[in-house]
Amino acid sequence: MNKHEGHLLNVHLNPNVSGLKPSATVAINDLSNELRQQGKEVYKLGLGQSPFPVPKPVVEALQKNAFQKDYLPVKGLRELQEAVAEHHCRTFGIETEPEDVLIGPGSKELMFLLQLTYYGDLVIPSPSWVSYAPQAKIIGREILFFPTSIENDWHLTPEELEKLCHIKKGSPRLLILNYPLNPSGTTISRDRLKDLAEIADRNRVVLLSDEIYGKIHHEGQHESIVPFYPEGTIFSGGLSKWCGAGGWRLGVFVFPRLMRWLLDAMAAVGTETFTSTSAPIQYAAIRAFKEGPDIDDYLKRSRRIVKALGNHISRKLEDVGAMIRYPHGGFYIFPDFSSFKEKFMTRKIRTSEEMCRRLLEDTGVAMLPGSNFGRQPEEMTARIAYVDFDGKSALEAVKSVPEDRPPNEEFLKTYCRNVLKAIDRMIEWIHT
Repeated sequence: MNKHEGHLLNVHLNPNVSGLKPSATVAINDLSNELRQQGKEVYKLGLGQSPFPVPKPVVEALQKNAFQKDYLPVKGLRELQEAVAEHHCRTFGIETEPEDVLIGPGSKELMFLLQLTYYGDLVIPSPSWVSYAPQAKIIGREILFFPTSIENDWHLTPEELEKLCHIKKGSPRLLILNYPLNPSGTTISRDRLKDLAEIADRNRVVLLSDEIYGKIHHEGQHESIVPFYPEGTIFSGGLSKWCGAGGWRLGVFVFPRLMRWLLDAMAAVGTETFTSTSAPIQYAAIRAFKEGPDIDDYLKRSRRIVKALGNHISRKLEDVGAMIRYPHGGFYIFPDFSSFKEKFMTRKIRTSEEMCRRLLEDTGVAMLPGSNFGRQPEEMTARIAYVDFDGKSALEAVKSVPEDRPPNEEFLKTYCRNVLKAIDRMIEWIHT
């Protein structure tokens, strides 16, 4: 042993990160890519990456601003803050100032800084996105999981929120609402949003409204809780999903005016961590948030494709006995295969993680177990991200499909072939 190795024996991990695994979505994508490089056939239904290209005018804006190299203000480029504020006002009818907007390198980073700076318990309805809880664990925040049910579309009900507010009554808490929901694609109705807002307001609950999939509501009719509880809701969005720009890493938070103190605290931490978000990306994002007919058309075509595909594969899984709620937005479904539990037991499959591992080994279909989303291991749920197709070709082809008709099965077989093949393999495996 050399003199330096002895010192390494005294190095210890922070207990908050000891045992922490890589993000499940990142891990399944890395594994899928590795298996493909080995020459194996893999259907990538794990990582929720938009299959569609970034809209052409936004790409052109990035090209035009590739020379931008300066460190920008930590809170974001002023012109982008203005564009986001105008977009927020246009979308929700709420007067919003550029000073209410915080730009970051992805909404994931902003969520982490929020948990770091806001003092209070984190409340997460489950199933939920895979990174909310690990971020809280890293920080050392107490987490209150609140299981939901398929009967309620996997969303928190007003009655459940009322009950939750009486646990440790009076303690500060941050409740995350995500809709359309990752992992199920289901959303929250206007009436339920109103009721949740009233209860949150009465109990002084701060809401983080994660609406990253809002613009991919399949009918283009996304409803937000922001107008019903504007003084206590932090809006979270970005470019990754609706704009197909996940790798660009640009996230947006919009704060109530009375919570600028929290925005300032997050920005102060940002100066010590990410410093500023990529300059060329911020300039390009101005064009994205200004929208216009070309981007509206892009969104309309995207929605038509994911709606038709989500409904088609939901119907196929429902027909073979899976319990499922059809998606309202995004590109996920969250089927429950509990009706096959006894059959799985004969194959020594007892948990959703074992189910997904065996499915990948046997068929090449990669999806994520419900346990990654906060569900009990023995519950046979799984998230399917139906994104393994050439979105660019599909966007072009859907132009020829009459707008009063959904893309049919023949269209899906032609342009979303991998997803349909994956579902067929999954069904065949279930019945093996």
